[in-house]
Amino acid sequence: MLTIMEVYQRLCRGYCLDNWWPAQSPFEVVVGAFLTQNTNWNNVEKALANLKGAKALDLPLLADMPLAQLEQLIRPSGFFRQKAQRLQHFCRYVQDHHAGSFDSLLTGDLNDIRSELLALAGIGPETADSILLYAGGRPSFVIDSYTRRFWGRLGLLTGTEKYDDIRTLFMAKVEKDVPLYQHYHALIVTHCKECCRKTPLCSTCLFTDICDYAAQVA
Repeated sequence: MLTIMEVYQRLCRGYCLDNWWPAQSPFEVVVGAFLTQNTNWNNVEKALANLKGAKALDLPLLADMPLAQLEQLIRPSGFFRQKAQRLQHFCRYVQDHHAGSFDSLLTGDLNDIRSELLALAGIGPETADSILLYAGGRPSFVIDSYTRRFWGRLGLLTGTEKYDDIRTLFMAKVEKDVPLYQHYHALIVTHCKECCRKTPLCSTCLFTDICDYAAQVA
């Protein structure tokens, strides 16, 4: 079985990636992290395009926007009423508790910031870590469904681990480096979209020789 870093090195040999998270500002990362919950990125892009077209991709504007208007702008992302409420609550929280400053929100002890984010409605561990890693530039690895599937098939996970157990395992084994964390996560997402799908394309996989799942279905 390969180690976590050996898996990364093999992914690097198989894929060439640069800037993966498609956002032009930290705030756009945050909005995308909310909107991508329970949907695919194509739908998120439509909602972001609506916000940009309305010149509304701005924290103070979203905090004060009529909720019905925000709902319609982000409608393509699905669950738009719930997401609009949670996104607006987040924007108002940053205004009220951090003078509207992301730098204030994301500066300080990593565990304290993460706990603060997790206390907000609509922010679970994956969303919190996405905000920390991609908007805040903090070394907090994102565990998503792709990571669980990929590492589970390789035998690195049993399938019973909780989110924070997997995150702790990764962060104990990998140097706390933001570009490395971002790149590793991007490679996992790319590999799972290209090859390690729900119905995998094992014949073209970089890991067929050591994959527990591939051995079982061969």
